Amino acid sequence: MRYMMIVLLEFYPSWLALPREQRRVHAENLQTIIASYKDRVEVRFFDAEALPGKDYTDFVTCETEDMESYHYMWEAIRDSEPYTRGYMKIKNVIMGMENAFESYEKRVLGMDERV
Repeated sequence: MRYMMIVLLEFYPSWLALPREQRRVHAENLQTIIASYKDRVEVRFFDAEALPGKDYTDFVTCETEDMESYHYMWEAIRDSEPYTRGYMKIKNVIMGMENAFESYEKRVLGMDERV
């Protein structure tokens, strides 16, 4: 089953107070973590603070069939400097399963594929 998570993040003013060069180094380190899971977790990053939104400045979409790898990726991110130094926080996660009803119909109810 394929899962989709929308991870709402908040980057704090302490992040913005860092020189852009230092933010880039931190961002590259985060990208390295994400890249190590790229064969199991598809990740896209969106900046949202200039748009309407409550309690988040950015969000990340993650798609995977491997929830363990998704979890491990976020554990590694939570161990990273931007997280441990309090520059950012996960505010919420919205999660869903792609076409889960079809799996239920097929596997539990024994219904044929849709026509």
